[in-house]
Amino acid sequence: MNILMVYPMYPDTFWSFKHALKFVSKKASFPPLGLLTVAAMLPKDWNKKLIDMNANQLIDDDILWADLVFISAMSIQSESADDVIRRCNKLNAKIVAGGPLFTSSSEYYPNIDFLVLNEAEITLPLFLKDLAEGKPKHIYTSEDWANITSTPLPLWDLVSMNNYTSMNLQYSRGCPFDCDFCDITVLYGRKPRTKTKEQVISELDALYFTGWRGPVFFVDDNFIGNKVKLKKEILPAITDWMTKRKNPFYLNTEASINLADDEALMLQMAKAGFEAVFIGIESPNEKSLIECHKPQNTNRDLIASVRKIQQFGLEVQGGFIVGFDNDHPLIFEELTNFIQQSGIVTAMVGLLNAPKGTKLEKRLLEEGRMLSDFTGNNTDFTINFIPKMDSEILSNGYKSILKKIYTPKFFYERVMRFMKDFEPKKKKVFHLNPNYILALFRSIFKLGVIGEERTYYWKLFFWTLFRKPQLFSLAILFAIYGFHFKKISNGFC
Repeated sequence: MNILMVYPMYPDTFWSFKHALKFVSKKASFPPLGLLTVAAMLPKDWNKKLIDMNANQLIDDDILWADLVFISAMSIQSESADDVIRRCNKLNAKIVAGGPLFTSSSEYYPNIDFLVLNEAEITLPLFLKDLAEGKPKHIYTSEDWANITSTPLPLWDLVSMNNYTSMNLQYSRGCPFDCDFCDITVLYGRKPRTKTKEQVISELDALYFTGWRGPVFFVDDNFIGNKVKLKKEILPAITDWMTKRKNPFYLNTEASINLADDEALMLQMAKAGFEAVFIGIESPNEKSLIECHKPQNTNRDLIASVRKIQQFGLEVQGGFIVGFDNDHPLIFEELTNFIQQSGIVTAMVGLLNAPKGTKLEKRLLEEGRMLSDFTGNNTDFTINFIPKMDSEILSNGYKSILKKIYTPKFFYERVMRFMKDFEPKKKKVFHLNPNYILALFRSIFKLGVIGEERTYYWKLFFWTLFRKPQLFSLAILFAIYGFHFKKISNGFC
């Protein structure tokens, strides 16, 4: 059979990094790991082609070539996914759809031939069996959690790695915490399920032997969900592998703020080659944290926790939310001050929304406050429920945060605060990359010559070059990020 796998396009948001990607001549941040893994679960003798619409154009000939078109997407890709479905229906192509978007909103897709939902390790074999017997059903679901120790290696040969700034792999699924606005536990459960250390090493090997050198993102929603296994097995294995391979990758991931409470774990992560962690901090308002059931963030000095993690050589990237019932009119100023004081350079601020199936959605439905389904984009100024705060005050307050933290003055102030305190624990091995050199010269022209941030850019440029040259490439990266964030926030505000 001819199988076309399609990954729909992301809209232009903070997370798309569209304006930053141009500096390094890349088309997208990450390849579609889910589809690449599903491809490995299909019969080996089937012909497979993958079109990531963030990197390549989908043409009608691709659709006409296929016996089946597999589509996977997240909620934020729904508009592009709808367009792909429309095109396939017009060309009478059979569609197989799965992934978070279709799992959470399957009722909206009656025009899809086969919905293979939940985790593919469980539902895809059932579909393939029925397909082989000539009696495939419209929908396949499961309430069971997959044993991911049987998950195969992704088929990396289906994508051109030159299109991406980073590669990715998954070690675990699920999160022990149960924040009421988060749908991770709905999709993957609260008990973290993990791969073996042999699988993790095999995945690193697979990336290494493609010739990839550079960033690798562990896509786990909470990498430290199972600390014991991480410290005893996984991190020692990664450390040995990285040492043996002469540190070919720069690792980053997502974690919870309680990482700050485990010094041994932070040391191990830094030693293994982890350089950054994204943490959902959400709010400096204790009442809002209690409201959204985020106990790991309460009863602690959040700024001190952030600084401690960064002192151990891990850059903290932060996620923040406004729009909680307990947020007051001063929250916008408080959150802005918190971000500035913390030195979190990559600070993603969004409006609260209630994804399908979450405890937040259930509560708001009971209270008669739900308005619509979540678009998946919490930075597009939409909110899918009636907030307690006046909507105009909330919207204007949100805009005021973005306008301030992404203006050159305040953005570069955070960069300098971070740079002065940050000391990487592992010596970075330099990999000569023509795109990075090109990015440097593009940043010099675009930011240092014609940009409104040129004064701040040159101050950072020379300060880092002479005071902390080991962080020079990171300083240029931050400057490029700042350009992207400024462009996006200017478009919003």
